[in-house]
Amino acid sequence: MKATICGLVLLTAAFFAMLITNDLGIVPLLLMLVGGWCLGFAVLNLTFRMRRNGLFLHIAVTVVLCAEGFAMVEFGGPLLAALPEPVGVALVVVQMATITAAGWLLLGLIGRVTDALARRERKNAPTRTTPEWERDPSGDGSFVSVRVVETRMRRLTLAMIAIVVFVSGAGIALLIALDDAVMRVGPKLSIVIMGLVLGLPAYGVLTAVLRRRTMDCRIAFGNDEVRLTVGGDLCVVRFADIERLRWRCDSDYARVELRGSGVDLSLFTGLAKPVRGRTAELPPLPRRVFTRLERCGLTVSRSRRGDVVTFSRTVS
Repeated sequence: MKATICGLVLLTAAFFAMLITNDLGIVPLLLMLVGGWCLGFAVLNLTFRMRRNGLFLHIAVTVVLCAEGFAMVEFGGPLLAALPEPVGVALVVVQMATITAAGWLLLGLIGRVTDALARRERKNAPTRTTPEWERDPSGDGSFVSVRVVETRMRRLTLAMIAIVVFVSGAGIALLIALDDAVMRVGPKLSIVIMGLVLGLPAYGVLTAVLRRRTMDCRIAFGNDEVRLTVGGDLCVVRFADIERLRWRCDSDYARVELRGSGVDLSLFTGLAKPVRGRTAELPPLPRRVFTRLERCGLTVSRSRRGDVVTFSRTVS
């Protein structure tokens, strides 16, 4: 929802900027490209959340956006000239936003294909297991050992936006520089090629950089405190001092966030390189942890899908 709102706001700002300046400058262009990426990101997440027909919707939206972009490039000139200025500007905004939206959705399709092939290979490979809770030797609660990457969700989002802006800018520059080749290959295929040549390596570099920061982590919930041992450093926060605790079990965004008593940590397991034979996930929180945290005055909330659990303290 946030990505959708952000995308619409950016595209609206680009629309009015073009109306005021009557020029496709660098600022309106970046607003269109990032706004299109935000909408593409929102659609991609929607298709992954759908248990049924998500893949079909993904393919349908991607085909429609690519067809729209191709039609605007091939036949949009006379149409824009014949339309009133506000309508023409709106079509230009849509056309430019389509580039990053379609590119992101195409990368998502490639990811689905890659994941399907990987699942086929995993059928013949040893089954990977999810990390499990173990009884703490001290007798105070239980713990789980995982590997994590310490980073913030905000930093990760900004890094992805930076990649989109870089890839979009570099792609546009290459399309302009290779105008003759683009005319021979066709604009639609050229955009796909740019996405593959620039987008995939950029995303691969980001993933590799994050995975190099992988650290061993031990997360323990005692009777009245949570203990995090990250790379040899121990942080202890009493349940009564927790301001917020966020827990997500699966996906690339699987993570634990803990804030309180001078501690402010955000640890991603989904981005880390897991131990051989283990998945990059977190196990569900034990029921006793819910009970003890609620007794300490923390309020529990869940995301719409129920995959993210957040404990927060209400300040009266």
